[in-house]
Amino acid sequence: MEQKLKAELWDKMHYLFRDFNDRMVHLELHYDYEINIEALKTVLICFFEKAPVMHSSFVDNKISPYWSVKPYNIDDVLTVSRPENLQAAIDEFLTQYIPPESDLQMKVAVFFYEGKTALCIVENHMCMDGGDFKYFISAFCKNYNDYVEKGIVPTNFKHGSRSYEEIYGDFSKGEEEMARNLFKNVSSKDDHRFPLTEKSDSDRSFIAKRKLPEDSLSKMKKTGKELNATVNDVLTAFYFYSLYELAGYDLKDSVTISCAIDLRRHLDSADDLGITNHTAFMQCNIPERGRDIFETLRYVVNSSNKFKSDKFMGLYGLPLLNFGYNILPHAASEEVIKIGYNNPLLAMSNIGILNHEALALEGHEPFDGFMTGAVKYKPFVLLSVTTMRSEITLSMCVKGNDEDKKTVERFLDLFEKNLETLIG
Repeated sequence: MEQKLKAELWDKMHYLFRDFNDRMVHLELHYDYEINIEALKTVLICFFEKAPVMHSSFVDNKISPYWSVKPYNIDDVLTVSRPENLQAAIDEFLTQYIPPESDLQMKVAVFFYEGKTALCIVENHMCMDGGDFKYFISAFCKNYNDYVEKGIVPTNFKHGSRSYEEIYGDFSKGEEEMARNLFKNVSSKDDHRFPLTEKSDSDRSFIAKRKLPEDSLSKMKKTGKELNATVNDVLTAFYFYSLYELAGYDLKDSVTISCAIDLRRHLDSADDLGITNHTAFMQCNIPERGRDIFETLRYVVNSSNKFKSDKFMGLYGLPLLNFGYNILPHAASEEVIKIGYNNPLLAMSNIGILNHEALALEGHEPFDGFMTGAVKYKPFVLLSVTTMRSEITLSMCVKGNDEDKKTVERFLDLFEKNLETLIG
């Protein structure tokens, strides 16, 4: 008999995003030894059994979609190889697309090279966001170590409700009632674009990434403290300032960048919940570029502080989405939601810190790594940010051509140049 899992609100929303991006989340970690493949398989099997959505197929029956749990073979999840061209193998793996109708929603690859290991994972954002993906890999490493070193069965992995409504769990009754009535539509309405070429059938997915100089984070913290700005504010200011130059916006134009918010900020703990999505966006708007990067940063701080002072930050529009998906059959609900929803042309997600100590395997901490969001379809873009060992990695995933890749690289060049201006 078919085992079914409920398609939650964010599952449906990310399914709707199929017109804007490929919904894949990507991870790459490097270790200075060859990891134990049989142990890795054992941990993956245990995790997949605890989180069956990872081996389920999304069924869009137009009325009420659901996940159909499927049998699987771990060798279809994990591939192991010793490639002649390591970077080409990593790029090919990380830019793959997993259709929601597939029986598996995560793929893992191990590439051995020069006595080292590159561990790469691609997963469907419909199943979990960056916050829970970070939890997944940290829990994986802990369970791997306990299994290899102590013989403990690797089943220490959270499971529970995947519902968006869990985000209201720590509010008082009055606060919850207020939060459940925040029907305001807060989607982006800015038409400024990243200067990419027009779509083409020959476009291919690529990931452009840039590591900032090692001392960048400490300098950003110091500068931010002097200007009452967070590191995220500083990064957002660089994004704005670089875009004006790259795209040639009028310096008096008001521009908006949608910045991801982890809604787990509203919970005391998410340990009892299943892996899922709890991410929304705030619209960071500046009225103009400003005379210099410092004025741009002040505009960013003013905008972000307005959101941070709101107890219900990120919760606006969730009741509206829920209402939209419940009043009509799914196919009709999608059309209704598309009318009111504007996918942001410019977005940023600071995924945060990849804790190298928590990601150690058998005493070997990763010496390199990053996580990044979905491959965006033109004209949409997403700048992802992760930090490991106090080293910041910027990345953009785009379905485009060689000219688009040069444009993204030029943007990252400008980002670094403006970084030097601010912290210098």
